[in-house]
Parts: sequence; structure tokens; C-alpha cells
Amino acid sequence: VFSNAALHWMKGADAVIAGVRRALKPGGRFVGEFGGHGNVAAIVTALVAVLNARGLDGAARMPWFFPTPAEYAAKLEAQGFRVDSVALVPRPTPLPTGMRGWLDTFANPLLDGIDGPARAALLDEVQALLAPSLRDQSGNWSADYVRLRFAATLAP
Repeated sequence: VFSNAALHWMKGADAVIAGVRRALKPGGRFVGEFGGHGNVAAIVTALVAVLNARGLDGAARMPWFFPTPAEYAAKLEAQGFRVDSVALVPRPTPLPTGMRGWLDTFANPLLDGIDGPARAALLDEVQALLAPSLRDQSGNWSADYVRLRFAATLAP
């Protein structure tokens, strides 16, 4: 089973790994890459801060699961996998549609119920907080991605 950029959207990691285990024969491989610990940390911090300032629980709205290598390895091992490799890989990524494009694409679960001018103002504030760290002198934005890459084999 191969997974790319999907597992961080599945907060029930134990159930997902159990499902992969059921799909594999002994000796089968589970390989993937997804958001790991520290992924989009600046973006998450800005979103949570701006939501909290509006009396909303930003952390409770977080749709992602960004584990450490040790945390994910333990989950794999608990389901009968041998972990062949697991590592965090920093991968700053240019955003061709800017930070607003990224937020419009990926932050919707956090912004549920916030519409119109209130949503626009919130996104403007998030961008203002992020500009010093994620926008270069030419105005180009990047995201502070950190990927968790792993390979595991189902024990015989």
C-alpha cells in the first residue's frame, strides 16, 4: 500500500493502519509520505492565534494529524508492522497562488461558519502574521512543510 499526502487528513491513525494491515498479506509493504510533526507550524500557529482572538477554539478546529516519527512508528508496530524506516524531511514549498491560495484550498475546515467580510478579515490577519517568515523580499510565498516518510513491512 502506498500513500502520498493523505494520512495527515485521517485523525484516526490507528484505524487507518489496521485497515492497511487487513489489506496486506504477511510480508506486504506499507510506504508513505504525509505531514509530520512541525508541518505548516507557522501557518497553524497563525490560524489558531487569529481564531482564538475571535473567541473560537482554533486547536479544536484543527483537521490534521502531524505525528513525530517515534509516535507513528509505535502505531505501526502496535499493528504488527516492522518499521524499516521513518524520518522527518523539511520541505519548504513555493506557493504559486500565494498564501491566500493555500488557505483557500486547505484551511476551510478551520474556517467553517466564518463567511463574507469576517472570513476575509481573518485571512488578511493570518497573512499579515505569516508575511515576515513565509514571504520573501520579492513577495513570493512558501509553506513550511515537514514530511514524515516511512516504510514498513507486515510481519509474517
